[in-house]
Parts: sequence; structure tokens; C-alpha cells
Amino acid sequence: MLNRLDTPFNRRGFLKKSSLATLTTLLGSEIVFAESLPANYLPILVDVDPMATKNKGLVVLNDKPWNVETPAHLLDDAITPADKLFIRNNGLIPASVDPNTWTLTINGESVKKARTYTLADLKKKFKSYTYQLTLECAGNGRAGYFPKTSGNQWTDGGVGCAEWTGVRLKDILADVGLTNDAVYIGYYGKDLHLSQDPEKPVISRGVPMRKALEDETLLAWAMNGKDIPLVHGAPLRLVVGGWPASASGKWLHTIAVRNKVHDGAKMTGKSYRVPINPVEPGQDPPEDQFRIIESMPVKSLITFPQTGAQLEKGKSLALRGHAWAGDRSVKELFVSIDFGATWQKADLKPAKNRLAWQHWSTNVSFPRPGYYEVWARATDDAGVSQPMVMPQWNPEGYCNNACHRIAVRIA
Repeated sequence: MLNRLDTPFNRRGFLKKSSLATLTTLLGSEIVFAESLPANYLPILVDVDPMATKNKGLVVLNDKPWNVETPAHLLDDAITPADKLFIRNNGLIPASVDPNTWTLTINGESVKKARTYTLADLKKKFKSYTYQLTLECAGNGRAGYFPKTSGNQWTDGGVGCAEWTGVRLKDILADVGLTNDAVYIGYYGKDLHLSQDPEKPVISRGVPMRKALEDETLLAWAMNGKDIPLVHGAPLRLVVGGWPASASGKWLHTIAVRNKVHDGAKMTGKSYRVPINPVEPGQDPPEDQFRIIESMPVKSLITFPQTGAQLEKGKSLALRGHAWAGDRSVKELFVSIDFGATWQKADLKPAKNRLAWQHWSTNVSFPRPGYYEVWARATDDAGVSQPMVMPQWNPEGYCNNACHRIAVRIA
């Protein structure tokens, strides 16, 4: 089978006629609109997406620590069920937790006086809120970068949008009282380092005060109306929609309000950072040339049908999926069946609330039998659209928001 090392492209980056004929033979049908194939792009049934071959359930990328993603077609629910939400851990899950004795401490340089709350205190003293919030691993899409980068090779399934219930972080911080020099918050959870050394930090990230004080930033104890499952951070977790999911700390026991950018584990070096300026693929600039990832980029998924769908000639295909854009909203969603040469506008629904994903749907028709790809492309309310194939490369493989695509064969 062909792969990128076989260099089936000419000097301008387009498929050679001989290679195109080979692909057609391998696929068993004509590649319709082959003349519109982007430079250096191989059809997905040849340059195989790992998700397409592991579509019977969740895909385990790593078990030490757990990193598990969800095939796109299993993310079809409007509200992501707990058993379909991706898992991204940096350490070991706590062996057990007791909600009856669990406490949350608010401390740090920029609080007037540290305070500790029980879960019962949080539920009794403060008003609770429920929001549907999009969480996406910063490394989601890493497998689509070329040259490859290190790290778990997430394809498209490191995202979900569940409903979370809890108290607003800003209400807790108002109760504690902050000094005027508050800049950042940092979280601490009870996950354990892989070495099982309790003195070694696992992950302790955070967000600037402007994000911490948003209405939708929650200290959550419930997911989709039920207690949060242990694997997703029970009994209490931070939920920060629209930013890398690493900002949403699990098994939360402490929040520190800092007078500087938080410097906890995986907040320094190149963790969850991208280059300030574009870099040549394969190059790795020094640490001072990186910035912390904040709002995630505009992105979309096709959740129905599953890639590999087959359709009889003359029948239209119903499509649907989700789109999201970090702190922004999605303004438009388009689909293409000719490798991005032309685009058809889809019906896009408004989000249930700010920072929730949006649902889209449309129907497409195909001119003749053969192999097609359906591509989805979202545009946010600032006019920024997804790149068709690959965004600016970065050495950590973060924030790949290339168009999601599925293969379709018309008999």
C-alpha cells in the first residue's frame, strides 16, 4: 500500500498520473474530482486514519497514563455521554475518593485569607449552574501533522461536550476575597505521578483571571445530571470550556490564586505551548519563542455517517456533525465533495449556551459512481476558517484544526 515515503507526488506536490492510476486500482473505483486533490494529499482510504480501522469502540492510545479517544461517529450525541467522553490523564487515577470528606482549599499569594470548603458547603452556600461546555485535548489531531511529532497520536476524537453542574469559580473567589495583584489561578488534583511518588507533581495548570472569572468556569460535581465518574474527575473538577482540556483539572482539592502566571507542572517549558511565530516543519525553536495555548481554534466533526459509507447512485446523503470555536462561536459550516474546490453551506444551529458546540446538518448529492470524500469546514464569528489539510506545523503537535473528512463510495 502506498504511503508518504513512496513519494507519489511530482515536484509541484500533486499526484503523478501513475500514482493516481495505482490509487484507483487499490480503491476499486474512480476517484471522482481527482483533479482537485490538494498538493501532497493522499485520499484517506489509502493514507489510513487509525480511527477508521478501530471503529467498534473507544480507542486506547496509552494506558499509562490513560489516553482514550472516541471515533467521530460515536460522538453523534448532542450532549456527550460520560462513556463516550475522551480520557486524557497525566498520572494515575486516585484509588478511591470519598465525597463526604472531600474538601476544596482556596489559597495563594493573592487571596485575602485562605479558606477550605467541603462539598456540602459548596452545594449549600452557593447557587449551582449547569452549562454544556466543549472540552478538547490540545493534542487532538496530532496524528495529522507531517512530519510527525512526539506524543499520543490523537486523531479527531479527543473532544466532547457534556453538561456540567456546579458552582461558578468566580462566586467562590468573591467569597474568599482577592487582592488587587491577582493574575492567574492554578489547580491541584489528587492524581498520582506514574512513579507513585507522592512528592512528584503530575499536572498543575491554570488560566488567567479573565478566564477564571467567566460565568461558565465551574467547579463541577455532576456530569449530565449524575455524579461525575471517577475517570472524569470525581468528586470535584474544574471545567473551563473552550480552552485546552488540560486547564480543566480533575480530582480537584486546591486552587491557588497567583500574583504571576502559574508555574505548576506542565505550565512551563513547551508544554501546552505553540511557537509565537511560524516555524519550518521539523524545526524546534527555543523555549522563549513559545506562548501558552489559550482559546482553541475553530473546528468541526462529521459524526454521521461513518467513514466508508456506501450509497446507491442517485440517492442523496444526509450529513450531520458538530462545530466549535474556543471562546468564539461558529458562524458558518460548509461541506465539500470535491476536495475543497467548491463548498455547500450547511444548516447550523446556535449553541445551547456560550462555549458549547453547535450542531449542523445538510444533504449532499454525487454526480456519478466512484470514490468521494466529504469534508467539513467551519468559520468562526471573527471570519477565521479551518485550514483544508494541515495548519501551521508546531513541534508539539498541538491545535490541529484541519477539515474533518470521511470517505464515501457511490455504487
